[in-house]
Amino acid sequence: MKLFLSSILVFFSFSLSWAQEEVNLNYYLPETFTYDPAIPEPSSILGFEVGEWHANHSQVVHYYQTVANSSPRATLVEYGRTYEKRPLLMLVVSSPENIQKIEEIKSSRAGLRNGTAKPDQMPVVMYMGHSVHGNEPSGVNASLLSAYHFTAAREIEEDLENIVLLIDPAINPDGINRFASWVNSHKSYHPNGDPANRELNEAWPRGRTNHYWFDLNRDWLPVQHPESRGRISQIQAWLPNIVLDFHEMGTDNTFFFQPGIPSRNNPLTPEKNFELTEKIAQYHARFLDEIGSLYYTRESFDDYYYGKGSTYPDVQGAIGILFEQASSRGHLQENAFGEISFPFTIRNQFTTALSSFEAARDMRVELNQYMVDFYNESKSAYAEDDDKAYIFGANEDYARSYHLADILLQHDIQLYSLQEDVNLNGVPFSSGTSFIVPLDQPQYKLIKSMFETRTEFQDSLFYDVSTWNMPMAFNLEYMALSSRILNLAKVEDVSEGLTFQPGKVLGAAGAYSYAFEWQDYYAPKATYQLMEKGYQVRVTHKTFQNQLGKLFNRGTILVEKGNSTASDEAFYEDLQEIASANGISIHALSTGYTSGINLGSPSIDVLKQPSIALLVDEGVGSADAGEIWHLFDQRMEIPITLMSASSLSSANLNRYSVLIMPTGNYSRVGKTGVRKLNEWLENGGTLIARGTALNWLAGNELAAFSFLTPEKTTESTQKPYAALTNDRGARVTGGAIFNTTLDTTHPLGYGYLSGDLRVFKSGNQFLKPSDNPYANPLMYTDDPLASGYIHPENLELMKKKSVIQVSAKGQGRIIGFVDNPNFRAFWFGTNKLFLNAVFFGQTITGTSAR
Repeated sequence: MKLFLSSILVFFSFSLSWAQEEVNLNYYLPETFTYDPAIPEPSSILGFEVGEWHANHSQVVHYYQTVANSSPRATLVEYGRTYEKRPLLMLVVSSPENIQKIEEIKSSRAGLRNGTAKPDQMPVVMYMGHSVHGNEPSGVNASLLSAYHFTAAREIEEDLENIVLLIDPAINPDGINRFASWVNSHKSYHPNGDPANRELNEAWPRGRTNHYWFDLNRDWLPVQHPESRGRISQIQAWLPNIVLDFHEMGTDNTFFFQPGIPSRNNPLTPEKNFELTEKIAQYHARFLDEIGSLYYTRESFDDYYYGKGSTYPDVQGAIGILFEQASSRGHLQENAFGEISFPFTIRNQFTTALSSFEAARDMRVELNQYMVDFYNESKSAYAEDDDKAYIFGANEDYARSYHLADILLQHDIQLYSLQEDVNLNGVPFSSGTSFIVPLDQPQYKLIKSMFETRTEFQDSLFYDVSTWNMPMAFNLEYMALSSRILNLAKVEDVSEGLTFQPGKVLGAAGAYSYAFEWQDYYAPKATYQLMEKGYQVRVTHKTFQNQLGKLFNRGTILVEKGNSTASDEAFYEDLQEIASANGISIHALSTGYTSGINLGSPSIDVLKQPSIALLVDEGVGSADAGEIWHLFDQRMEIPITLMSASSLSSANLNRYSVLIMPTGNYSRVGKTGVRKLNEWLENGGTLIARGTALNWLAGNELAAFSFLTPEKTTESTQKPYAALTNDRGARVTGGAIFNTTLDTTHPLGYGYLSGDLRVFKSGNQFLKPSDNPYANPLMYTDDPLASGYIHPENLELMKKKSVIQVSAKGQGRIIGFVDNPNFRAFWFGTNKLFLNAVFFGQTITGTSAR
């Protein structure tokens, strides 16, 4: 069945706004279709026409529930809840007969992955993901039209016998709601497209991100948030052939659909993927031609990082399609072509939903066959690969190994727990804390992308990160295994699920003191919980041995009742509960007369319970701030105050022992704020700063940080104008992994047993080492590149430069982080550096920081 869309509009038709001509449903829908009156039109539920207002999430949910209850073609699935407890929904649409056996159809999809399915006898499945960025609203509002059209249009009944649609109306409900509230509350009944209009300039942190200000379109691979975990579970269960990813871009653009820039494709993606993407693109072009909309391909965006919505499918035997619509942001905005209206943006998105449907229908067998071929190709690649498996683990910390294993399981990766201690090339891997990932499985290519290191690339420009080696992110030992080693290892299959191992107290109640080591990931969480209960908590700056000969490293936490009135039994029960929940071992110490230092040593400091404020609001990098907020609130369960940076001058800073400045522009702080911050530092506060906050501190003489910049080269007096973008882009460090040397005797290095540490870096901020050699606890090595892309000049510049530096101001300490230790919530391996600054910054001696 060929679709004939409504009358072709001339080139500038999109400048017409609903202010001049009231929009109605016919503006969007193809005129060749008739619709079942039993399915309610969106306006009958919303109370307004699509595009007249921005639908909030509860309105979208209401409409989807109504459609599901009205149509035999649809069933509604709730696959999770957001942090703000909003439902994550997916409308499954197919023929009524298919809906009756939808679970059977879903189960049969695994046959495409394991080679038992017959491609010509299976329906094609298309996932439609809308508005992963909440302030890109044309997607979620277009999803209302898709829900109506695909359940009500009579003419597609026969097509649906061979198609299953998975319509996800709102990937990011919290961000969508935040944005809709903003634009609707600032909408005028006589629209004004002036870019300076308040409606078009949403307040910080804006609606792009989720509750904790994370970009969910970078979380398809790390799956650190409930929205992603729920969505990936559906993707893995359904194995869709096509994944649509609806976005918006700058107002002065037109409309983009893939293919993207050919030189920036991931080399693990088969060439056939790009051929099929090009074939599908012909459908989009034809449909957009018919309504007179401008568009382009191949000049923007890439398919390299597998953690995005349009690229994750490429390593799943599917075709990911990115749509980028020029944004009206609100209801109307002036742009380079005149004006762009919200209804126009919605219509383009809906039109490409229609073109994608037709492509899926026509290419059903070809798309199913491609998925079969993709996984067969993976088998062939495995057979030729010298590596047959990967092993990873952290002998001293089960939690980090567990969390990486959990990510792998989310992606339907087969995984084994090591059940015996082994030593491979001098590297020990312990039973219970190490895992083996065989490569002889369907997810071969995804696994390779997560464990590989790469430093050579076809192109030097990247839309996102250039590497994502997971063991490095978790600071885990790992290596590739031959088949012989794999076959000899004693393992247990944990692919069906993994349970976090509880900790315990070793010893009885009534001990002289109790000790646990800092290398456990959740040691900071346990420490804070003990402080909350009123117990005395101390940290050791030298090693000691207990009565059994066990060595306790620097950074060991000692716990006594202190001034608490708890009984020995109650104290012991609290220790047991906290040890169990956090997976740590707490050791009872029968005497203070330990080997090495004694437990009353001056090399042991009493720790004060940290009271933390995080600066946020305009000027502050919301992603950086959100990662810090998430770390404390979700992971460590430590309360943290979100303080507007502009209120620093009026805030009572004395109630905080730790102040955190994420990367950002702090010009709003003002002279009064600088003076108050200086006084607070002089009196002993700990200030933790990240990224460009270091520049601000140095500029206001609050810290002694000094920076380097690449020298400008004059190798040529003339270069091609056409090369400008690529030349400048090649100097951008979008995201790579670097080797560093950590001083494990420094309080900021506590909990790390090795001085070799990988860090993630994006951007070109380079910090000169302090003249005080004790103030540089973390530095890049003289061979820093571990994986990813960096321009050669920047690579040379960063050698032996500071990653973390400590400065002093009176009794206070300023701890500066150049690179992000909390990147996207999955860099578990460097989180402890940041937590050390919070807990141990108070113990750093002044002479080591001046």
